[in-house]
Amino acid sequence: MNSIEKLAELFGKFPGIGPRQAKRFVYFLLTRQGTYNEELIRAIENLKQEIVQCEECLRFYPSTSSGQVLCSICSNDTRDSSLLMVVPKDIDMESVEKSGSYNGYYFILGGVVPILEKEPEKRVRITNLESRIKKDKNIKEIILAMNANQEGENTIEYLKTKLSNLATSKLTITILGRGLSTGAELEYADPETLKNALKNRSK
Repeated sequence: MNSIEKLAELFGKFPGIGPRQAKRFVYFLLTRQGTYNEELIRAIENLKQEIVQCEECLRFYPSTSSGQVLCSICSNDTRDSSLLMVVPKDIDMESVEKSGSYNGYYFILGGVVPILEKEPEKRVRITNLESRIKKDKNIKEIILAMNANQEGENTIEYLKTKLSNLATSKLTITILGRGLSTGAELEYADPETLKNALKNRSK
């Protein structure tokens, strides 16, 4: 395998990137002039050094010199501690946050559960989520904010089953309501759509 094929294989592992697009990325890099490729290499090398994972919500965020273990959202005590929104990925959390329609806390699930998945616990952070809920007695509502597609629906059913023993009269589990059209993904939803989905959430 030559360097073009190897790099195309690596690009092909990116979400939503097929073989043809991966190969176009490689040829794009080959035609760059100046220091573009060097800057790209340096940025990738710095990624793991400068970005850390929040111990509470498990999202990635730029580290600070103070060695803080919580991100700016989890360390903000002015947010609504009774709400915990579970989203598949970091980018989904960013979309909700930019909409300005939510002021609670988050948990990044780390993915979704595909249909017929035999080992869902290896695809999502269910153990971490259960621990997070058990630890925080302030949580009154868990909002399952999944994509409006089959994998999202399957993930919701899986989470409901796993968390059913934690649901009580003082702790409810809800899902986003109408507003997200069928097949829509959270990261592409506009602020108004997210606002309506949050407003119309249901058990």
